[in-house]
Amino acid sequence: QVLDFGWPDLHTPALEKICSICKAMDTWLNAATHNVVVLHNKGNRGRLGVVVAAYMHYSNISASADQALDRFAMKRFYEDKVVPVGQPSQKRYIHYFSGLLSGSIKMNNKPLFLHHVIMHGIPNFESKGGCRPFLKIYQAMQPVYTSGI
Repeated sequence: QVLDFGWPDLHTPALEKICSICKAMDTWLNAATHNVVVLHNKGNRGRLGVVVAAYMHYSNISASADQALDRFAMKRFYEDKVVPVGQPSQKRYIHYFSGLLSGSIKMNNKPLFLHHVIMHGIPNFESKGGCRPFLKIYQAMQPVYTSGI
């Protein structure tokens, strides 16, 4: 059985997708004692870490999001197979997923409409005023708007 849960590279998966992946893995593993799950990923291996850490928490292998992230990092250090969950957005999504599992966060499937974006001041990343912001908006993981610089 092969399932494709892919999402675009350099993006954190939607929470619904993380839920679907964990449910599919759990269903398969609990169907028979000889079943195993093999995860394959092209590109950024940190995304694979999000799935592994989320499943560890989902299946109660780890009691909390932080423990799942720590356990995954220790296992990765030992085996050196998958990079740890290191991007802030990846860590944040593991914490969001933990909130879903505990009930402290609820998913809202109502559409969200972006009417405007306001930036109060432009950051000065270089001492010479070196910041040229732009905005890229996605809908269903597809870019729908990119501003000029």
